[in-house]
Amino acid sequence: MDTAELLEILSPEGLRLLDSIPDYDPHADVVRRVSDLRAAGHSAGRVAAVLGQSKLRAKAVAKFGEFAARMLFTEAGLEQATRLSVAALHAGRFRAAGVTSVADLGCGIGADALAMAAIDLAVLAVERDEVTAAIAAYNLAPFDSVEVVGGDATTVDLAGADAAFLDPARRTAGHQNTSRLRDPADWSPSLDFAFALGERMPTGVKLGPGVDRDLIPASAEAQWISVDREVVEVGLWFGPLARPDIRRAALVIGDHGTAELTAGRDSDDVEVGPLGEYVYEPDGAVIRARLIGDLARRVGATMLSPGIAYLTAATLTPTPFARAFRVVRVLPFDERTLKRELAALRIGTLEIKKRGADVDPAQLRRRLALRGPESATLIITRVAGRHMALLVERA
Repeated sequence: MDTAELLEILSPEGLRLLDSIPDYDPHADVVRRVSDLRAAGHSAGRVAAVLGQSKLRAKAVAKFGEFAARMLFTEAGLEQATRLSVAALHAGRFRAAGVTSVADLGCGIGADALAMAAIDLAVLAVERDEVTAAIAAYNLAPFDSVEVVGGDATTVDLAGADAAFLDPARRTAGHQNTSRLRDPADWSPSLDFAFALGERMPTGVKLGPGVDRDLIPASAEAQWISVDREVVEVGLWFGPLARPDIRRAALVIGDHGTAELTAGRDSDDVEVGPLGEYVYEPDGAVIRARLIGDLARRVGATMLSPGIAYLTAATLTPTPFARAFRVVRVLPFDERTLKRELAALRIGTLEIKKRGADVDPAQLRRRLALRGPESATLIITRVAGRHMALLVERA
């Protein structure tokens, strides 16, 4: 989105048109819709801006639910924005620590600031990009407790803030077709700035879940969060925002609600044991937090093989921290044997999971030439160091 497109959207005519058109339909005739809107007297620029925003609102429902219909977005801003359910957890942590005002440094489109303002925290929302700052100002306009400032997050006056929150931009500048920045020194604000801030005031830093763990300060609580089995972030919390004696946490959000594993450090793995009737696939947040050993002890499981994030047990213990599978058949990892066995079982749809095995599931699926009405799940991994294929069903 450029300035001209933003002006079209924020004009009274643009906002009225956006609210009046039907919800985005990926199967609709776009050419016909454009033609109808142009015939109604709307300019080409306004039509393009409004239809683009309508598409972004539809995409944003996954993160913002019903609130998406009343918000504005940029493509890049939506991609990096915190899910509203997770932003609410961020905000709650500030309130639990007794914080009353937060500087949201690099606020993007305003997702976290929105959640903070919703629980009556005063928010100074700072955004360097002018277009994104204007989008944030629109999204946060209903809250009198929020001030949106366009400027550099590293130079803003923090005298009136009790705490800070940062979600460093980890992509190149722009609003669409951006690329990922690998060097933390290139992030905006930089990781060094964020961590230095954490040394002098209560600070929360949202990062991608795959961040180099060696960069995480020993003084920070690191909480990995997954939503519906997708690991969405790691939050680093400093000062009173970090919970006492907790340095590693895995928070799992799903149909079950929320559940959390916590520890003072990475947990030690359990021993390797024989393949049992059940195999557990730990949630990605548990794996990232390196709490697999703690999970194994909870469910009475052993490792399937050294260094491989699969657990096994003779009995089933339901847990929100892992998917459980019942082992139906154990096969050698040999394509001819697999092809023969799957054909005999009339399996035409096959989910392939793999860890510790150099195999491309998509290519293997093609080579197996699957046919039939049945479906199954295949786990390709090492069992006590040997490559095996486990035909399993969800428990």
